[in-house]
Amino acid sequence: MEHRTKQSTTPFHYKDGELYCDAVPLGRIAETCKTPCYIYSADGILARFKEYDEAFGATPHTICYAVKANSNLSVLRLLAGAGAGFDIVSAGELYRVLQAGGAAGKIVFSGIGKMKEEIDFALSFGIGIFHCESEAELAVLDSCARERKTVARIALRVNPDVDAVTHPYISTGLRDHKFGINIAKAEGIYAAAVKMPGLCPEGVSCHIGSQMLDPAPALEAAEKMFAFVQRLRERGVPISHLDLGGGLGVAYRSDQSTPSISQFIVDVSSRAAGLGIHLSVEPGRSIVGECGILLARVLFRKRSATKEFVIVDAAMNDLLRPALYDAYHEILPVIEKDREMMIADVVGPVCESGDFLARDRAIGALDEGELIAVLTAGAYGFVLSSNYNSRLRAAEVLVEGDSWRVIRKRETYEDLVRGE
Repeated sequence: MEHRTKQSTTPFHYKDGELYCDAVPLGRIAETCKTPCYIYSADGILARFKEYDEAFGATPHTICYAVKANSNLSVLRLLAGAGAGFDIVSAGELYRVLQAGGAAGKIVFSGIGKMKEEIDFALSFGIGIFHCESEAELAVLDSCARERKTVARIALRVNPDVDAVTHPYISTGLRDHKFGINIAKAEGIYAAAVKMPGLCPEGVSCHIGSQMLDPAPALEAAEKMFAFVQRLRERGVPISHLDLGGGLGVAYRSDQSTPSISQFIVDVSSRAAGLGIHLSVEPGRSIVGECGILLARVLFRKRSATKEFVIVDAAMNDLLRPALYDAYHEILPVIEKDREMMIADVVGPVCESGDFLARDRAIGALDEGELIAVLTAGAYGFVLSSNYNSRLRAAEVLVEGDSWRVIRKRETYEDLVRGE
């Protein structure tokens, strides 16, 4: 069938000539918090989570938010309160989820390189399930579980060899990727895992990549997983849980359409209806991506022999995606007015030629001191930030309707050297 898409809607909009997040003008936040700072919409995040949740209907399911997308405690607490589970990839993310009140039994531990100490830490809290990616990892997990006189619930992350048709850095489902276990070998590994006393192989997991604007590859992978579950059951492996990962994309450009979350979930759950299985998904970007922006201020305008530069106070240490992925983020002035158009690079103060937020961008002419919003920065924004050039990491702000609060303070110079 044709997979319907929708035009993206975000919590950020102009009102009376000023850019707002929900009912709060961004200029008001800048007056108190200064710039750069990240701003997130609580209502937007919850709306996207609920779209996933409600689309499943009566199908047994868990929505495990991918913590790596945005791990601020207030964001995690918001989702935990809505009933979310969590997909983690480190003991640090586990600690964050528990601090935010997440239920240990609804946590899935993913990742190809779990250290023994991390595995033991997760076992001590009785997390829901481990997603394992190698025979060596199974052996370590089995040993740790037996030492604790417990049994670890596991799923193998199976690589279905489906191309997610996305950026090569975030495609994960092909046979030559580091992730997962080849589907041709996985049945034999399950047969071995059943005999390990410290393991209970009750699930199957897959994840083929991120930022998919066409859900067709994810549905193709799901079909392969349904057939794989049936084969495992025929071999006597009691599979009761199937995790289909995340990966639905968001609109980074105003002319893009995004997959319908609800239609995708309806398509998946209807196909799985005959399996009698608990379904899980691991959305991250599609929940928080469009619900966050990076607010920055123009410092200077500069003209070289061939280029116009807009120099702002946000840099690659604040938002790495443009430098890392050559990613596109729309940039809007906070104050809406008639402007002459210009072609410019929007760059930061970091001493790297790769420090840019936009290159050769057609943009309305900006004045020194103006505020700009870098859109669709709620996912893989602050979590990828650093102190490169000894720059202070930005503040984070959560807007809740017509009010807002700081959910992470801007770092201080003392923070820079703490621990050294």
